[in-house]
Amino acid sequence: MDDNTSTGGHVPVLLERVLELLGPALTRPAAAGAQPVVVDANLGLGGHSEALLAAHPSLHLIGIDRDPYAIEFSTRRLSSYAERITLVHASSADLAGVLARAGHTTVDGVLFDLGVSSPQLDEAERGFAYSYDAPLDMRMDTEQELTAEKVVNTYSAAELTRILRDYGEERFAPRVAGLIIKERAKEAITSTKRLADIVREAIPAATRRTGGNPAKRTFQALRIEVNAELSALEVALPAALDALALGGRVVVLSYHSLEDRLTKQALTARTRDTSPPGLPVPLAAHQPRFRLLTRGAELPSDEELARNPRAASARLRAAERIRVDD
Repeated sequence: MDDNTSTGGHVPVLLERVLELLGPALTRPAAAGAQPVVVDANLGLGGHSEALLAAHPSLHLIGIDRDPYAIEFSTRRLSSYAERITLVHASSADLAGVLARAGHTTVDGVLFDLGVSSPQLDEAERGFAYSYDAPLDMRMDTEQELTAEKVVNTYSAAELTRILRDYGEERFAPRVAGLIIKERAKEAITSTKRLADIVREAIPAATRRTGGNPAKRTFQALRIEVNAELSALEVALPAALDALALGGRVVVLSYHSLEDRLTKQALTARTRDTSPPGLPVPLAAHQPRFRLLTRGAELPSDEELARNPRAASARLRAAERIRVDD
């Protein structure tokens, strides 16, 4: 969801490829009077949604986001399509519930544009970025209680180490966690700058000289913990696959290896034959329900990166439903 708004324009990541992949599912012949339905599970600033609505005049779009600002902004942005949109303030983890409340048992397409959006990064008071001195917040949903400040000042050394290791892939997780515990005993850690300084001090000098800002992995880990990002994806992606109609498609844009790994695992599980080995004939009940539309994870082109540098870490995977259960 790394949208670029610094030039006054919203540049959705891999937009043309997203439209290309979802297009066939949204232009299939439908039952009389039926509208194709697509879900934007991480609405953000609504750039992908706007392009989908413009490209498909009969499309109904359901947009989900946990950030109240995203819902407010996209409501304004998509106002000319008001009769064809349903925007919901919720976590993507509630995707199945959102669809049930909207009266949709199946949908034709689902887009996941994961990660953090530009407004969240660029607005210092949100506390996502180590490049600003700001309150240690990091909430995507500003109405929730858990903040990065609470995690840093109340979690045990073991809990902090686990988060930094598992969500930040920080190889010096015990050292960082230990120094956080030591420093918070002197005074609560409440600002992004102080936390970034603590992390920098904990990382060995030789390591600090390479690989960018040493606080990057810690801030990623805290953001994932505060917003339960991986657990939301673990629930939302299977729910999206279950909801897809025959011929329906899912596209996932991820921005770090943990998201991409979960996506790969979920799609692989639905695209393989699970028949017991050695059978002369494959069992219909064990045939794949989906087929992959991408070979591995697709990366942004040089042209894409020139247009939108924040797409650098993007990885795209997609799949199509080819069978439905009897």
